[in-house]
Amino acid sequence: MKPLKASAIRNMKPGEIETKLADAREELMKLRFQQVTGQLTDSSRLRLLRRDIARMMTVLREQPKTEVVEGEG
Repeated sequence: MKPLKASAIRNMKPGEIETKLADAREELMKLRFQQVTGQLTDSSRLRLLRRDIARMMTVLREQPKTEVVEGEG
């Protein structure tokens, strides 16, 4: 699987990014279990997933918050 590019992530809606982020975290957890049990054959996938997760989190933080905080305004 190819790594996600930041530009592709930026074109997604925040809800889509959060969904992909949750899926990536779940896959990472499964891969970690496979690694511990000795079933993992492609250990480079762990690194790619961690980087994809970091990219998605970075893009989410870059996007401006549209929520209005009570007491302001």
